[in-house]
Parts: sequence; C-alpha cells; structure tokens
Amino acid sequence: MAFKRVLPIGIVLVLVLLGGWWYRHRGTGVEATSAGSAARSASAPASATTAGLPPSAQTDQVPGIAIPGDTPGNIPGDIPEVGSSAGPSPLPVGQEAAVDPSAFLDEALPGRGVYAGAQKCQECHARKFDGWSHDWHARALSRPTSRTVVGKFNNAHYKGTSSEAWMRRKGSKYVMRTLDASGEMSDFPVQWLIGGKRMQDTVTVLEDGRWQVLPIYYHVTGAGAWVDYNETKQGPVTPEHPFFWTNWRRNANHECLDCHVTGLDVRYDRQTRHWTTEFVDAGVACESCHGPGARHSESRDPADIVHPGEVTKEVGLALCGQCHGPRNPLFPLLDSEHRFRPGQEYDEKYQALVVTNGRERSGDFFADGRPKSSSFEYQALVQSQCYLKGQATCLSCHTAPHDTHGANELKPTKASRGHAAQPIGDATCQGCHADVFAKGQAHTHHRSPVARSCVSCHMPKAVTGVLDQFADHTLDVPVPQNTSRHGVPNACNSCHTDQTPEQMADALNLLWPDASRRQARRILLADAIDEATAAQSFPALKAIVSAPFEAPTLRGAGAMLLAQRFPQQSPAILAPLLRDRHPLVRSRAVEALAAAVGPRSADLLVPMTHDPALQVRHAAAVMLASFGDPRGIAPLEALAKAPESRTMVQPHMLLGLNALRHRDLNTAQAELEIATDLMPYHTAALLVLSDVFAMKGEIGKASERLEQVLQFDPQNKGAIERLQKGLGP
Repeated sequence: MAFKRVLPIGIVLVLVLLGGWWYRHRGTGVEATSAGSAARSASAPASATTAGLPPSAQTDQVPGIAIPGDTPGNIPGDIPEVGSSAGPSPLPVGQEAAVDPSAFLDEALPGRGVYAGAQKCQECHARKFDGWSHDWHARALSRPTSRTVVGKFNNAHYKGTSSEAWMRRKGSKYVMRTLDASGEMSDFPVQWLIGGKRMQDTVTVLEDGRWQVLPIYYHVTGAGAWVDYNETKQGPVTPEHPFFWTNWRRNANHECLDCHVTGLDVRYDRQTRHWTTEFVDAGVACESCHGPGARHSESRDPADIVHPGEVTKEVGLALCGQCHGPRNPLFPLLDSEHRFRPGQEYDEKYQALVVTNGRERSGDFFADGRPKSSSFEYQALVQSQCYLKGQATCLSCHTAPHDTHGANELKPTKASRGHAAQPIGDATCQGCHADVFAKGQAHTHHRSPVARSCVSCHMPKAVTGVLDQFADHTLDVPVPQNTSRHGVPNACNSCHTDQTPEQMADALNLLWPDASRRQARRILLADAIDEATAAQSFPALKAIVSAPFEAPTLRGAGAMLLAQRFPQQSPAILAPLLRDRHPLVRSRAVEALAAAVGPRSADLLVPMTHDPALQVRHAAAVMLASFGDPRGIAPLEALAKAPESRTMVQPHMLLGLNALRHRDLNTAQAELEIATDLMPYHTAALLVLSDVFAMKGEIGKASERLEQVLQFDPQNKGAIERLQKGLGP
C-alpha cells in the first residue's frame, strides 16, 4: 500500500513564504491584548460504527487474548487454517448502518448527506449487491478470517535490513511479532486487512485508537512472499524514522482509510490524545460511488442518487479519481462535513498532485509529465487525448464493480456481425477508432497477437507500484526520442530490447509517419518538465502553459516550474492565466506568481479573492496574507466564517499569525487553536501556538504543544530546539 496523502493545498508553499517570521520574533516581551475568539463548528456525526461487516463476522467473536502490545477489543473468533499463497476470492460484505436522526431536520426524508449502508441498497438491488460483494472493491478493508487472510501465518519469518517479523497464530488471532517503538520485539494482533488482490497489508489498532500499518506485507502477485515494501521505498527504517510503522506517516486513519472504507468519520480528542474511527461500510461500497443513499432508499427518486453513467465527464472521472488520483485536499481529514461526495467535481475538493508538490519536485512522474507510480490513474487519464477530445472516463473501458467484468474490471467482449471478439482491453478502443481497427495489420505492422494489441503500444506497463507493473493510462503514442533525451521509457523498447531508442524512432517514423504530430506534444512536455534540461526549458514551458487545449493539470504544473526556474521572466506569461477558464489553472497561476515575485504580485492577486472558485479565492487570500499584505485579511476572515470554507485550516493559521504580528496574543491563540483542532497533526501551527503560550508566560501549555509536535513528528527540529532552550517543564 502506498501512502499518498499530503498536506492540504498551499501549506507547503505558505510555510516557505512565511520564512519562520514567528520564530524570529518569539520571546520579545509581547503582552496579550483582549480580542474576540472564534469557535470551530461541530464535526458532522458519524453515520455508523466500524462494524462494517457481514452479520456473521459481527457476532462470531471472542474476547481478546492478552498478548504483549495487544489492544483491548474483540477479534473475529473463527480459527482459520494457515493461509495459502494463492489469493482468495473476494467475499460478500455489508452492514446495517444507523442513520443520523439529526440529518432529517424538518424534512420528511433523510438529508442528502445521510448514509444508508450497503445492506439497505441490497433490499432493492440484490443482483448488483451480490456482484459488488464478490469484487475486490468490497475487500478494500476487511476483518481477518480464514477466507480473507492471504499470507501464511505459520510462524513465517521475514528479515530485512532494518526490519524483522514473525507471522503466527495465537489462539483465534493472527499475530505479527516485530519491533515496537522502543526497538524491542513485541506481539501485535492483526485486526484489519487492507486489500489482498496484489498486496495485503495488516493493520493493528493501538491503545490510543491509532490504526497502524504493520511493517511486513504479503505480496500476493509476487509468488506469495512476505516483503517490507516500506523499506524498499525508504531504505533502512529505525524507530526514529518518520516511516517506522508506529509513527504518524504509517497511520491508516490518516493515510489509508478514506479510500478503503465508505462514509469515514475520524475524530481526535486533543485532551486525551485518543483517536476514534467510524465508518458506514468496510470497503469501497455502494455509496462511495453513488453518494449517500438514505434519502434515495426512502424516496426511490432517481434524482436522490448519483448515476455514474449519466453525469458529465468531470463528475464521472472524479468518482474514481477521489482514490485513484493522489491530491492536496482543500479540507482536512477530520472534516467529514466537507468530504468529497459523488456528484462533485474533483477540483471542488482537491488539487491534483502533478509533477510538483509546493516547491518540491514529485518523484512520482516521468520527465514528460506522465505518472510513473501506481494510483495516479486520474492524473494520467486527464492528460490523454481520449479524455481531452474523446470525453473518455474510467467507465469507458471499465465496468462498475457490481457488473460482470474481466480482469481489473475491464469490460467483457464478444464477437459482433463483421467483427471478431477483441482482446479485453482493446474492445472499447474500437468504439472510437473503428477506422484503425478496419486497417488491421496494415496499422499494427506486427503479426504477434500481443504486439497487435492496442494496450501493448499505447498503454505499456511502465508504471510501478507495490512491487508490480501497471498500464500507463495516458494512452499516448511511443516516443523513443524521449528515451534518448530524457530517460523516459517507451513501449517499443520494452519489447525490442536489442534495439536502441534511436533505431526505434527511425522504425516508428517509417511505419507510422503521422505519429510525429502526436510525438511532438510529448517531446515538448519533456523539454519543459525535465530537471536535467531545466536551464533550456523556458520556450517549452511558455508554450505549455499558454496552450489553451493542453491538460489543465500540466499547464498548472508548468506554471509552477516556470515561476521557480525563471522568476523574472514568468509574470508576463503567468498573469493572463488568471483569466483562464479552468479553476485549477487560475489557482496554480496565483501560487506561481506569488512564488515568482512575492509581494510584487499582490495587485494582480487582490481581484482573485472574489473568484467564483473556492480554491482560487483561498489561494489568493493565503498568498496575500503570507506577504503581510493587509488586503488579504478580509478575504481570510470571510473564508474562516463562511459555512462552505470555515473548516479550511490555512485561513485560521494565517489569521493567527497576523494577530501575532500585531501583538494580539489572545486572537492569535484563538485562531491557532482552531487550526490545530481542525488538524491536530499540523506541526507548524502547534509550534507557533507554543510560542504564543510562551510569550504569555504559560510555559506548561507551551511545553504541552511541543510534546504534541513530537507526537506527530518525533524528529521535529523546531520542537526539539525550543525544548532544549528551556521551554519544557
């Protein structure tokens, strides 16, 4: 399992722009002044508990067996046989979910945000429920039983460079014995399973309610073997490392569950430091794609549910993109009220992670902007001409999880009059490219059935993840020239390994002379994006960001690169993007202008605080306030108060910093408390809040906030330095 969640949009860039102002000015004898305080709105209540299981699993439990490091609670009590290396078939799952009565308000029907649970859907949609329950989406999260556990718990042993574990049975429980936070060996019960199709992760729940992913995974498609995927990605991982399994970066509540359950509600009590995790259904159930369904279950009105096949391409793609498109979220994890709901567009809640993350370059992309890591299917497809021109979405090639399908939810194929059945994966191409199919071998120029496949040339398995290879969803033509110039793999050389990229380029131009037009786009993107040729990238970047029909995600990434590499030349190119029709482009242009010329961009950014798109208004207000421009304060206050945006973190953070600049410690404290209530793991806000308490002479509270920083980031230099200087007790 990859950990893809990142900080909400803008935090990384804002922290860079702030430049540590508050730390330089802490301890200057500032006295508290009176000020009003704001209060966070109550979190939306959970729709149901974590009992997202079949009735048999809900009742077939025994008291937990005392094991060192165990968590009080019940584990399913059947005693399975030792797991087989062969992957099990998915099992039916579902539950009755309690409906929150407060959501009814004055209506006779449930509110549109109230979940019903998959079992309620089954009452009218039994066939679809059965189809879904045997699909892997239903097994995104499950309890460990003899039928769900894939790995061998027969005292199997794994030893890596820095990790070691034994997988065994203790009575009715599955247990992993491995290093704990102190570096000692302890037993941890396996209480939940994530996946099982390619990789199966095991999860234990600690005493403070944290769901932590245990360090050793079972690689189902890797001939059945225990592996340390984390160590493969990070190198040696000791207890001090951020990615050690007991630390925050391996926390499933934050990193995993929003894509592995339906109707997630995670809460954190800052006083007791305890996490509470609830959800409607374990797994990706009906309402993950169709939206909360309690109202529809009562009204039977089609307008009260989302039909993925009857929405715009933007809405349709977002249904899958919410999990198959790593992103910077506008709202924090604990804000269940503003969580993405089916029926919304991706950009309403997220900014796609593409090429850059703030000022840092992402390692998940090739030099031409194509994703090279799995889970980025959204970022790949929105670059494709199939999407940009052909309106294709995931459902163009894949079925819904509840429908009959081939491998990987691909649509099944059959012969029709005049046409032979095509291989699964190629059949949907024929709908738009019938003329190409009619040419047959005259187009493919290959005799091998594999080589004649559309997928082999246009969706090569160049994407890596969880130790497997995946198809490239940018659906483009091979460009061997980019292999030579920029180190980007191409489909031709994946088969013709005895040939050079230059030889493949010559052969491709001879056999498909018209391909040069399509290749020119990818060559331009690589010339623009590749860090190795950054010094010569200005013309290519200018062309990319100014191209109205290029993918907005790539134009936005290009804007950030242009600002970083050519700050003095970029404003004239970036300013027109503030009027672009795509909110994502406008938002990235705001950030890029701020990064390029800082406060000198303020006059251009002020009008953007009235943009119709929330993410643009937010970006403009945040950038202005980070400069210390007073014109950013009113927009921040509006964002902090409006129902649609009051749970965004940065407005409260920046209002707190602004109050601190004006030596209003009470207001600074109030706003920063709201920010850390919304995002308890926001270590920068906790650091500033510690400084505020220190300035007010409340050393105990200052020390407590620093301890909270270290709880989420044990190696945080700011917190360690402050404690060493005497802030601690």
